[in-house]
Amino acid sequence: MPEFSIHDSSELSDAEVIDLYESVGWTSYTAEPAVLLRAIRGSAFVVACRNDAGTLVGLARAISDDATICYIQDILVNPAFQASGAGRAMLKAIQSRYGHVRQTVLITDNEAGQRAFYEALGFTEGSDFRPEPLRMFAVFR
Repeated sequence: MPEFSIHDSSELSDAEVIDLYESVGWTSYTAEPAVLLRAIRGSAFVVACRNDAGTLVGLARAISDDATICYIQDILVNPAFQASGAGRAMLKAIQSRYGHVRQTVLITDNEAGQRAFYEALGFTEGSDFRPEPLRMFAVFR
């Protein structure tokens, strides 16, 4: 299993961020690199995952008012490091930082395995909330 370390850091080079997003095929982000980089710099909290050689292999970021809500925007891990625990470690770092807020929310696509991953970390899909399910509304441009 590859070795990695987690850093609370927004000190990321532009090139390594673009390379990481491209490694997972998130081309809607890399099509406008200046917008992606501005979004990362404007995030409330950024967690970087680096391998032993110092290469960026994962990134997670949160947007928060630091009182009532934490929105987890991105969690991505280079495919060579997926299933290594890197994603879990970055998500736990965000949960630790924002453990005092009332709601932690994330929206993700419908890839296989994601539901199990997020449920194992304490998340509940909106349709599964009881007594009443939650609704999620979004506008994507």
